[in-house]
Parts: sequence; C-alpha cells; structure tokens
Amino acid sequence: MSEKRDLDLIVRNGRIVTAAEVLPLGVELGVIDGKISCIGTNLTSGPQTQVVDAEGAYITPGGVDSHVHIQQDNSPTGDTWESGSKSAIAGGNTTVIAFASQKRHEESIWPALESYHKKAAGNSFCDYGIHVILTNPNEKVLEEELPLLVEREGITSVKIYMTYEPMKLGDGDLFNIMMRARGLGITTMIHAENNDIIEQITKRLAKQKNTGTFFHSVARPQIAESEATYRAISLAEVTDTPILIVHMSAPTAVKHVNDAQRRLLPIHAETCPHYLYLLSDRLRSGPEDFEGAKNICAPPLRHDARDLEEIWLGLANGTFTVVSSDHAPATFDHECGKLKGLSAPDEHGHRHGDFRVVPNGLPGMETRLPLLFDRTFDPSRPGGGFGDDKIRISLPRFVELTSTNPAKLYGLGHRKGSLAPGFDADIVIWYPEETPLVSQSEADGPQSISSSRQTGGGRGKITITNSMLHHRIDYTPFEGVQVRNWPRKVFLRGQLAWDRDGAGVTAKLGDGEYLKREKSTLLTGQMGRQPTGMLAGELSYWS
Repeated sequence: MSEKRDLDLIVRNGRIVTAAEVLPLGVELGVIDGKISCIGTNLTSGPQTQVVDAEGAYITPGGVDSHVHIQQDNSPTGDTWESGSKSAIAGGNTTVIAFASQKRHEESIWPALESYHKKAAGNSFCDYGIHVILTNPNEKVLEEELPLLVEREGITSVKIYMTYEPMKLGDGDLFNIMMRARGLGITTMIHAENNDIIEQITKRLAKQKNTGTFFHSVARPQIAESEATYRAISLAEVTDTPILIVHMSAPTAVKHVNDAQRRLLPIHAETCPHYLYLLSDRLRSGPEDFEGAKNICAPPLRHDARDLEEIWLGLANGTFTVVSSDHAPATFDHECGKLKGLSAPDEHGHRHGDFRVVPNGLPGMETRLPLLFDRTFDPSRPGGGFGDDKIRISLPRFVELTSTNPAKLYGLGHRKGSLAPGFDADIVIWYPEETPLVSQSEADGPQSISSSRQTGGGRGKITITNSMLHHRIDYTPFEGVQVRNWPRKVFLRGQLAWDRDGAGVTAKLGDGEYLKREKSTLLTGQMGRQPTGMLAGELSYWS
C-alpha cells in the first residue's frame, strides 16, 4: 500500500468556474505533480504544501487560445515564440495552438513542420500545439502524410484558405481534404471568404484610386464571407465532415452556421474579440497619418454596431464553439510591418496609403480573456449584473468558449481546459471584484512604469494600454478599452507562471511543452446524416 502524499499546492477561498457551473465559495483545488488531484473542502496541507488564498476571486481554467500566428515566415516583424508565449501567459493562456504553413511549391508538409518545430522547441513559456496549413494538398500529402501527421506528430487539425492568392484552394481541393480529414478524424479549419469577389472589388477600388486604409473594409464585404461560409457548409454536408469556420464576423454567415446546426450538421464556428468590440471606423486614417493600418485584418472589421451585437448573440445562444484571438501581429512602425503600405513621399512631399500591401492581422493573445471576462454575468456584483447593458454571457459560458471547448475540439480535452481531477493544473486566479484598483504609478507617484503591474490588490477597472502588454508589437487595437478584471495569478501545470502583483512572468523560457493531441472529442450536431436531396446510401457509391 502506497504512503499517502501531501498536496503540492492548495488553492482556496475562491469561486471555481467550470463550463457547467460556478462552485460555492470555499471549494478548494488540490494539486500533486502538476495535476489536479482533488476538489473539496477543508483540504489538509502538509509541511511542503504551498497554499494560495484566492481572496474570494473567481478561479478559471488556463485559457486555450487555439488560433494564434507566432513567428511565421510571412510575418517577419511579428512575435517570436519567446515574446508571444510570454504575452499569452500574462493574459491567462496556458496553452496556444499555432500554425506551420506549407508553401505552395512544397510537395510535402514535412519541411514546414520540421522548421516550425525548431522555432518553437525550448522557446515557449506556455504549452503549445501546432496546426498545419495546407496549400498544396497533392495525393502524397493526403494519402501518405496526413495519417502520419496524426499518428506520429499528434497533429489532428489542418487549416485551409478560400482566399489569399498564395494560399487559396478551390472547391475541389476543399472537397478532397474534407473527405480525407473525415476518415482520419482531423478537424478542418476554414478561412471562408470569396476570393473572386474580393479580387474584383479591389481592382475596381484601385482604378478609382480608393486604396486608403478604410477601403480594406470595403474590399471585403460581408457577402464575401457569407457566400463562402455557405459554400464551405455545403461541402461539409456532402462529404459528411465536421468543420470549423474560423474568425467569423458577418451576421449572415453566422446565421448560415446556426441554420446548419439546427439541421444537426457538424459545423463549428469561431470568432475573436475584435469582432465583438471594434468597428470599421478604426480603419480610417487622417491626411498625415496611417493609423488605420493598425486595424487591418481579414475578414475586416464591420461597419455597424448591430453587427457586433449579432456576434455577441451567437456567443450567448451557442452558435459559436470557441473564441480565439487570431493573434496575427505585425509591428506598425516598420517598413516590413503595417507601414509597408505607405509610399515614399512624392515630389510634393505627400505619402499615399495602399491597403493592398498592408500585412493583415491584429495582436490579441494577452487581451482575449480580459475582454471576454468583462462581459460576463457575475452573481457577486450588486444585482448580479442584471441591468448592466455590457453583460452578454455567463461565467460558465466564458470558460466553455475560451478553455473547455477549444481543448475538446482540438484533442486536448483529456488534460486541458477544465478544472477537474486528473487534468493539468492550469489555473487562473482573477482579482476579487470589490475595492478600487490602485496602480503602481499612482502608488509611487506621477512616473509610469512599462509593466503597469497592479498593487493594493489590483481590484477594479483596468485600462488596456500597449505599455502593459508583453508582446513585441508597438500597438494594441484595444488601447484605452477599460475592462473590469485581469488574471492575477496563473499556474502552468501547478507552477506559478504569472504573478501580476509581484514579478510578472515567473515561468522560465522553455517551461512550455509541445502537446501531441488526440482526435477531437467535441461534435456539434451529428455525423452520418443524409445530405439534402440525396438517396439513402448514395454517399457509399463514391466515398
């Protein structure tokens, strides 16, 4: 009989939030060897047990940001694995999944994957996985390499593009990838925008000399997203394949997903905080600046606040499966960054902007969780949050969207995304929401510090500034946005990785481990349903 062992860590006096419920104050977490060992009351500590008092704050699982772009070849000014993973940890994310991208001329996926492994290995503060972007899905890749991707590499997801000339695939390729993914249990991620619509509008805008930053949002209208989304869903239906439509922004496209889900088709949807907070007015630049370039992403920010509300509604009603950051950063003030789209001065000293050559993407790993948390129902607040026009989702739904569902969808549901015995002790402790926040700069006098860490408990409103973030990007699209909370402490597999009141990032470079993933354990709808208008068994003639 083995000797009973003391707990390594106890987190007590907090409100544990799972994807199903908020547990009563007083339920404690016990950790042994980096795993949650038990959940109970009055857990007994030993002489070596570290005891952490959550002071009545919420305790949530470590965030799983399942769609981030880090140190990709096409973003030379973006985050490295060191800066990106540090930013992730500081925002409460203990796991990220990034992209190894096959180039069009490459006949195999292995060169891109091997190169990306070398970039990430030993250089991450948080745990990580890898998706593979397919741009040349030849027969060898589909028939020989994808099975090895699953079995040998533990990579159970691929991403495909319906837009971007160097990466886009036609419907035939999408069809063949879906058929292969279906047989291997691979999750297929799709960037759904109609490339031909975008290409023709862009040409016409350029002809009219409408190439300023705002016209990026004009060049990619909502109908380009909604048409491509409907087409991707149709391909998924005829092939009987689960898919995820990534970074959705258009209400009609979301309605297509909701309609498909009502027919029990296995269609998942993802959105991002910038489609919940920001509008296309952010893309406008003045005559002497190029500021709007900071907000260029694809799909673009939409024009109307009612569009934002429709996306929030999709979070609340269950249409969306996950919220990711789509962290795709490029610095602003760099000739290879966002300023790439600004011409050299002409003979009159004027510079002209061209949205067509501005790198797409926004930074957002570190701000993802606080931005979503800000809109959650909090029963401890006066009135429980009822009557607050900012409230959109429940706390369990927040956990489901940002941790539990992405872990399950991408084959990590056995160890990540939940606070339960046997799972990795990835724990986020927030601030108790009671007393006013005192910033370090207020405590020490008028001078400011770059980290903007909080003292005096850190309770209260926090205004996002780029100076407080840990990415290596020179801006945040959420500058000046006020949120009501921030991760105070973050534990990665039971070890303190972030202490906002103290040393900041306490994890060491290389603490993050590569995660081999299993097949998805999350399914919206059903597989095996008869596609619209087809005979029973018709699929068996060609599948």
